[in-house]
Amino acid sequence: MGALRVVSPSTELELPGDDFGYDHEFTDRVFRAALWFYRNYWRVEVDGVRNVPGRGRALLVANHAGIVPYDGAMIRTAIVAEHPQPRHARMLVVDWAFAVPFTNMLLVKTGNVLAHPDNAMALLERDELVGVFPEGEKGASKGYRNRYRIRRLGRGGFVQVALRTGAPIVPVAVVGSEEVHPVIADLKPIARLLGMPTLPLTATFPWLGLAGLIPLPSKWLIAFGRPIDVSGYGPEAADDARLVLELSEQVRAWIQATVNELRPRRKTIFF
Repeated sequence: MGALRVVSPSTELELPGDDFGYDHEFTDRVFRAALWFYRNYWRVEVDGVRNVPGRGRALLVANHAGIVPYDGAMIRTAIVAEHPQPRHARMLVVDWAFAVPFTNMLLVKTGNVLAHPDNAMALLERDELVGVFPEGEKGASKGYRNRYRIRRLGRGGFVQVALRTGAPIVPVAVVGSEEVHPVIADLKPIARLLGMPTLPLTATFPWLGLAGLIPLPSKWLIAFGRPIDVSGYGPEAADDARLVLELSEQVRAWIQATVNELRPRRKTIFF
């Protein structure tokens, strides 16, 4: 298939390969490294993975933390490692991440795509499993004092995508990602100069130099909720602002409640 021109309000990229540049063999090799972090470093425990459909379209909606999308990688790894019908999720990633040379290649070849409704719908219409973090950069730069307080999930764009494609929404709650790089402050003025949406000051960076970029070995818990079937509403329901808000809040409330249930299962953030 030819290359697909992927457009967002702030960037335009040419991604070669299977429309989005997904390389299955490369992804399998990277998965082995991700599995080591999953099993040994963050010691991820998973609930409800069978709620993820083994085939067909579905939209994973998760809380988010950190500029580096470790949470997306661990969600993907959980589904491949624990599901009786393993499959790779295609995660939606913010546009500026594709401007970083090495990160760009890694994200594209492992099947991640630019966060844009058109890309999400294109993948869902191919019956792919797609993952999104509607909190966006606000979730990524959340201060440590506000950790695990789930912000409003954008303007409900993910609900509109689900309604237009008839894809069930699978809410996902992640505990552990907030402590990988505990955010003390957000250096927004410097971030703007660098062309980044945010530049978190963490407990380890820049104080420890490059070593401060190493993620901390927090203990992770991931829970997948039961799919929310929206197919009965029809595509035209995407224009119903009240319904979109109700469904968005239903997902946000489930994630918040589940995060609150998961957190006490850890004796400390590392065990």
